[in-house]
Amino acid sequence: MLSSYFPRPDKSQIRRWRTVLASIGLLVMSACASVDSSAPNLPKPNWGLADMPSQKGRIFLVTGGTSGIGYESAKALAAAGAQVVIAARNPERGEETIASIRQETPNARVRFEALDLGDLASVRALGERLNASLPRLDGLINNAGIMEPPERSISAEGFELQFAVNYLGHFALTAELLPLLQKADAPRVVTLSSIAASRGTLHFEDLQFEQAYDSLDAYSQSKLACLVFALELQRRSDAAGWGLQSMASHPGLSRTNLQAHRGFVRRSLRVFFQTAAQGALPTLYAATAEDAKGGEYYGPTGLIEARGPLGLAKVPPAATDAEAAARLWSVSEELSGTRFPTRLAN
Repeated sequence: MLSSYFPRPDKSQIRRWRTVLASIGLLVMSACASVDSSAPNLPKPNWGLADMPSQKGRIFLVTGGTSGIGYESAKALAAAGAQVVIAARNPERGEETIASIRQETPNARVRFEALDLGDLASVRALGERLNASLPRLDGLINNAGIMEPPERSISAEGFELQFAVNYLGHFALTAELLPLLQKADAPRVVTLSSIAASRGTLHFEDLQFEQAYDSLDAYSQSKLACLVFALELQRRSDAAGWGLQSMASHPGLSRTNLQAHRGFVRRSLRVFFQTAAQGALPTLYAATAEDAKGGEYYGPTGLIEARGPLGLAKVPPAATDAEAAARLWSVSEELSGTRFPTRLAN
């Protein structure tokens, strides 16, 4: 009798509510994560585009710059006078993006380069093109990403797609572009993580989720890997004399096409979401602010870091494990066939 009043939910409803509960869970966990209180340079909470210093004469590469956080970052950098290279998969969308940026900034120096982060041959090809065509690279923004495909997909090399696109492709791209970065006076690398990193685990026993696939778990792992990489890159730059400032950032919960297939979740959590332009501010601060510091993690500081004033984001304990970071670096070099130098290039 009760079943007539409380019908059994179908599988799609169960999956949707499971995603909602998992999303709420990761928000709560992010609130409980540890924070590095030792950093002396705290961002101005109301830092905005008006505070961005002129970027005239600087050259940036933004991956995934045709939409969302990447687009807002590329647009703001171009408006501040930078030369911006947008790297993404779709050339047609790239041309539309360039036209849109130039509509707001007619003299914008912006160009498109094809890049598929899920194909390491594409990553290497972009590295070769840019090393041959650019005099230097002042800033690399590792922004592009995919989020929670419902079925497990693999990259050109057979890696789980979120791990490949969000993390491993950026790891390899940074290595490819290190010679260009070293030609700049004060190069910066900004790698985007997520509040999902707070619930992430590095599954070294099954990094590619071949044994059992969980889309949210795989996404959280990829974003934890991005954060671990950003912090480890700074440590290795300091030790080897690469001259980089490496930072991580996250956009909180922002309205981008990453959640395009998660309409139910967005409606359920809409109170937490902010605009993509607001979500881009931590990245832009890390990339341009004079007070930004290598080895830091920037993001919103409001309710459970979903939105709010700019500040230092909470670093989850899993991202502070130096042994795990070294292991991930070694595994990543092996998987990608990429090697970072052990000392400063002459």
